[in-house]
Amino acid sequence: MRRLLGRRTCVAIAALLTAAGPADAHIVAARLGDFYAGALHPLTDLQDLVLWTALGLLAGSLGAAQGRWLVLVLPLGLLAGLFLGPVFGAGALGPVANAGMMVGLGLLLAAGIHIGTAPLCAIALGLALVRGAVNADGIGPETNRLLFAAGLACAGYAAITLTMALTLAFRRPDAGPSTAWRGIAIRACGSWIAAIGLMMGGFALAS
Repeated sequence: MRRLLGRRTCVAIAALLTAAGPADAHIVAARLGDFYAGALHPLTDLQDLVLWTALGLLAGSLGAAQGRWLVLVLPLGLLAGLFLGPVFGAGALGPVANAGMMVGLGLLLAAGIHIGTAPLCAIALGLALVRGAVNADGIGPETNRLLFAAGLACAGYAAITLTMALTLAFRRPDAGPSTAWRGIAIRACGSWIAAIGLMMGGFALAS
């Protein structure tokens, strides 16, 4: 009896496995995966993380009046770089150019130089064009470019907005002399960013 029951159980399991269709491990809206691919692709590149953070720190240290324009400039620049960069070969600038941008942003932070809104937007636009072109490497033949671009733009918007907001909240320039060390800490971050840029540039030239 037990052998017969065991055989029937095995036959039933085999029948279920044979009748089962292939499992779909993707999300329900498979095309929406391209949006997440665009949003998460910058997180796989240390250069994006460092450059976006440096730009947010610089904008936040200059104040909300000047930095608020980057909420539009960075996402739009990323979109322009994503679509136009490969046409003009902007993605081939290489790690040396990225290291140079890190050094420049880091030195501006470390020196505490106050620049105007127009130069800040120009810096942000140039950075966004280059990094948008670089992120175009994540687009494959079957990738929905519009969804990928929307994800990348949303990631840029979120990154610059959160970094600026955190920098403004941390800096608190109106709190009095007792918080002066906060500005020094931000400038110290700038020196570290410049040092990272120098190291990355040195490695790129050495290789």
